[in-house]
Order: sequence, then structure tokens, then C-alpha cells
Amino acid sequence: MAQFDTLDIIVLVILLIGTVAYFTKGTYWGVPKDPYANSYAFANGHKAGKTRNILEAMEESDKNTVVFYGSQTGTAEDYASRLAKEGSSRFGLKTMIADLEDYDYENLDTFPADKLAFFVLATYGEGEPTDNAVDFYEFVRGEDTTFSNGGTADDKPLENLKFVAFGLGNNTYEHYNSMVRNVDIALTKLGADRVGDAGEGDDGAGTMEEDFLAWKEPMWAALTEKMGLEEREAVYEPIFSITERDDLDADAEEVYLGEPNKNHLEGKQKGPYNSHNPYIAPIAESRELFTIKDRNCLHMEIDIKGSNLSYESGDHIAIWPTNAGREVDRFVDVLGLVDKRHTVVSVRGLDPTARVPFPTPTTYDAAVRYHLEIGGPVSRQFLASLAAFAPNDSAKTEMVKLGSDKDYFSEKVSQQYLNIAQVLERVESTNRWTQIPFSIIIEQIKKIQPRYYSISSSSLVQKDKISITAVVDEIRVPGSENVVKGVTTNYLLALKQRQHGDPSPDPHGLTYAINGPRNKYDGIHVPVHVRHSNFKLPSDPSKPIIMVGPGSGVAPFRGFVQERAAQSKAGEKVGQTVLFYGCRKSAEDFVYKDEWEFLAAQSVKKTLGSSFTLFTAFSRETPGKKIYVQQRLEENAALVNELLQKQKANFYVCGDAANMAREVNAKLAKIISEHRGISLEKGEDIVRGMRSSNQYQEDVWS
Repeated sequence: MAQFDTLDIIVLVILLIGTVAYFTKGTYWGVPKDPYANSYAFANGHKAGKTRNILEAMEESDKNTVVFYGSQTGTAEDYASRLAKEGSSRFGLKTMIADLEDYDYENLDTFPADKLAFFVLATYGEGEPTDNAVDFYEFVRGEDTTFSNGGTADDKPLENLKFVAFGLGNNTYEHYNSMVRNVDIALTKLGADRVGDAGEGDDGAGTMEEDFLAWKEPMWAALTEKMGLEEREAVYEPIFSITERDDLDADAEEVYLGEPNKNHLEGKQKGPYNSHNPYIAPIAESRELFTIKDRNCLHMEIDIKGSNLSYESGDHIAIWPTNAGREVDRFVDVLGLVDKRHTVVSVRGLDPTARVPFPTPTTYDAAVRYHLEIGGPVSRQFLASLAAFAPNDSAKTEMVKLGSDKDYFSEKVSQQYLNIAQVLERVESTNRWTQIPFSIIIEQIKKIQPRYYSISSSSLVQKDKISITAVVDEIRVPGSENVVKGVTTNYLLALKQRQHGDPSPDPHGLTYAINGPRNKYDGIHVPVHVRHSNFKLPSDPSKPIIMVGPGSGVAPFRGFVQERAAQSKAGEKVGQTVLFYGCRKSAEDFVYKDEWEFLAAQSVKKTLGSSFTLFTAFSRETPGKKIYVQQRLEENAALVNELLQKQKANFYVCGDAANMAREVNAKLAKIISEHRGISLEKGEDIVRGMRSSNQYQEDVWS
């Protein structure tokens, strides 16, 4: 029999511990799923890692209803929170909300018949689950899925599960609301019983909020009948307690002034950097790409050296924004918090499942400036809930009307693109809204989310720097003085202005806290992380590619072309590289013009594979003659079809989903049908097949 020495035993013990930790996901040690989770997560009742068994979590917290969410930008999480709150206040349900990635699902077959599950599910990209819903989605749709009692799909293992479903989608994408549709089918196939219709909200049509409100009332009626619920008068019951701290000053070392977690509070930068933990990155370079004064397009180089962040062409960089000072001032003023803005407050969940969305103790100013989406659209439901806290009867009457009259709300709020502080100002401009509990603000205004931008560089060319290309956003409201400014792009503009010598950057009168909390971003820094994408070049560089990217949609294609130029320079065979680019005027907003012209010249010299070809479309170059990329596509239909049919080229689209991307899709189907002598329907089928096989890829937004 073999003898084990001390080293053997140590190795075996380590392997055993690692194996147990892997299969239990750390539950035996109470370790958070994210090892860099902040200490405040535990202080607020979110026992991360304590159990991945949802039924145990519900039992421990005495809940009979769980509202799961699959969310990419925070909107689905917001709706889940609202449903949980309404279920509790109107119907006495004992609710909790749950992030889908925090739990396992093998034991859903033991879900009691007297409990409820809600699923609020956003569809991300081209019909994909959100990042936090991937494992759940694959589990419930898996062909060989097995539950805790050994049951498979044929056994209808979820026959006791009663569920409610609402989806968040965008009709400008081909796979509209596919997440909720597919989950609904999968759960039903497994024997679960859906209560009411599966709701679908449409962000593409701008009706998400009204779709949600129209769906939920019939849903509550169906649920009341099914479960024997009794509706009661809804009275506001806070989820969070807000305690003003007389014992702490704002400059105390334990007070969070905008830092996202404890490491940042203590002045440490520790990876891995992700959606919970940004890297405070230096901006190495910034410049304007447009030559006109009334529009801005920024090129920035983000330095990631030493961070262990990595990227590939086609990935996204997430920018963590800061709210504009003007809007922060407006917000604290309308709530009557000006004199208390730097008062330290502790926020605590009154329910063991309530998760405070930011670290505490903090200040009112820091919470509003760094953590709450105060510039976002307002819901009718939120305004209705604030009516009880109006400063006078006339304001209360107006808030009730705004909350109950869909058309009136649309005219006065939605069409004016007003944020919550602007609404309150217009309803009552003389008196401050001091009766509004700060707890309801935290509950109803979602956490500010990172914004994702296509990376416009190649890691083969600059692995330690990430380029971004961003048009500075604004919406001018017709017939109104209100101009809505993009939160993140104007923040970036302010950073650019500071880098170029403006001591007090003030883009459009917005002002920003450029130096960050406690001046930790001094020296022109920005919080970032990287999100990897499926929008990728073919693994074989000899394969041709066709790219369609008007405006800032050209960003990832700059990275693609850089990469193929580098591959060619390294001696690899690079296939034909074709770019369709459009803008308004060649002398005003033709981004990277010099680079494209240089690459085209290099192509002639055969230093970029077989060729680089640029087709341009200028929509306002010639009066009365608007040219768009889809027209250039049609003009070069023979080349496009040949590259697709004979050389199996990859086809890429980046930019506006609602108009350009949809029209390019239709134009390509027409090109294929005409040049292959087949019907338009068959051409459309071929394009769908290209999408399914990833020969056709999109990185689009609405």
C-alpha cells in the first residue's frame, strides 16, 4: 500500500476544500458570490452567499412571494421592486425581490403551492438573456435539466409553481421580448401554472411604462381570484429607515462620499474590476472629432495599464457616470434638503431581504450625486405615490391627476422629457416638498447604471489603452425651453474640457464633480470596467468582412480595421475589408476621416490584406439630396452579394436600431433576392439564417 507523506496530505486537503467550495458555491462558509463584495452588503440584510436555496431564503425571512429579476440596466430590477412593494402594500403579500444569479434552481420542483414567483425579465441584445439571468435561462430550457427530486421535463416537476411574468423588450430588435416568451414556454412545459397573461413592455415604441401599468391591473385581478387575495387600502410603508447621524461629520473616514465600495473608501484599488467594482482609470488623451460648435463628438483614450483589464475588438467599456451638479442642486432644493445636503445619514433595510442600493453611512448629496438616476424618466405610479406628501392641496390634486390620467401625464411629463425634480418644481414652485420621505426616493428612483460604449480600438495595436468614440447627447423638446442633456456624455465632455485647461468645466451649464469623492479622481480619471461582447471579427482573418456603421456606430469598426491592418503587417493573409460609413457633412462630422484615407492609401499599396474599401454617405452634403448608408449598400449590391455568397463574408451593423439597422436588414434581404433570383421571402430567410449562424452581427441601440 502506498505511503502518503505530509506534502501529499496537504495537497489532498487543499483539493478537497476546493472541490467542496466549488460545488457548494461557498455556502458552507457564508462567502459572497463576489469575493470583493462590499461590507455594506451584509450590514443591510443582504446575506450574500448564506444560501443559494431560494426556498430556504424565503423561509428564513418569512416570505410567501419572490420577485425574480433579470436586468441589464436596472430597469427590470426597478419594476421587480415596484411589484414587490405593491404586492405588499395592496394585498398583504410577504414579498422579496431576488437577483436571478444569486440562487440555484434545481429545487424549484419543491416550490410550495401556496407561494408565488414573479419573473421580471429583460431581453438583452439579439434575444439574449441579461448577464445575471444566463444560468437560469439555460437551466429551465435545458434538454437534460434534472430537478432535486430527480424529475425531468416529461414529469412536469413544476406543477406546484404558480408564476407571474413580465418582459422588457424593444420592438426594433428581431427577437422582441424573446426572454419572457421563452421562459414562459419553458416553465409551462415543466408544468408550472402562469397566472394572468405574460406582460410585454416595449422600449422601442417608448411605451414601456404604460405597457407595464396596463398589464399589472388585470394581473392583480387574476392573482386575487386565483390565490384568494384581499385588496386593502395601500398605505406607504417604508422599506428603508433613514437615520441622520449627529455623531458623524461628512469628512469622517467611515462616511462614503460616492465611493462604490469599502476598498475605494480606504483608497485601495483591487481587482477584479467589474460591474460592482470599477477601475478608476486615467484619461490619457481626449479630443473633439467634429469641427462644428453646436455638436460634440469625443475621442478618448482610457489608460488601463496595470489594472489587469483586457479587451478584444468589439467589446464594450462601461463608464460610471456622475450626475450633473445643476440637476443635483435642483433635486436637493426641491426636496428642501439644501441646508442638510452634507448631513450624514445611515440607511438600513427594514426587511432582511431589502438591499440598500449604495454604501452607508453617506450624505444626502453623495447619494443623489453618485448613486440615484435623478435624470431618468418618471413613472405615473411614482407621481401617484408622492401625492400623499404634497406640500398643499392644490399640489396634491395635480399629482393625483398626473398619476391617474394617462394622456394628461403624457402631455405634461413624458412629452416634455421631465425628470422628477422638474415635475415637482412645475407642480409646486413656491413651497418645497419637505414631507417626501427619503426612503421613498431610494425605493422609487433606480440606481444609476454604467453606460456602455463600443470600444473603438484594437488590443493588438494598443493593449493598455481603450479608445471610445461618443457623441455628446442632447434632446431639444419641441415647443419647450427644456433641453435634456445626456448624463454620461456630458460628464465626459467636462473631463475633456478640464484636461484641455478649463479649471471649471461647465458643459452647457451642467457642472460636474470632476475630482470625484474626496478628490480621488484628481488628474482626469474616470471609473470604468470592461464588458466582453459577442460582436467579434471572424477567427480566420482571411475571411472578408462588410461593416455598416454610420455616425458613432463606426466606433467598433475602427477597432476591426486597426486589427486587420496589424494582422496584415504581421504577415497574415487578411480578407477584403469593406466599410459603409455615413454622416451629415464631410467637412463637419466625418469622424476619423484622416485615418480612413490613410488606410485606403495603404490598401492600394497592398499593406492591408487584399483591400480596404470605404463607401461614404452624406445625408446633408447636397441640398435636397439625402444619401444614407443603405442606399450605398444597394448601389454596391453586386459586390455585397458576391462577398456574402461566394466568400461567406461576415456582415456587421452598428448604430441606431429603430431606423438604420432595420432598413439595412431589409435592404440586404432585397439585395440577396434580386442577385440570386429568388423571392424576397427567401432572401429574408437567408438573412435570418445569417443571424442565427453569427454571419450577420449587430451592435445596435435605440
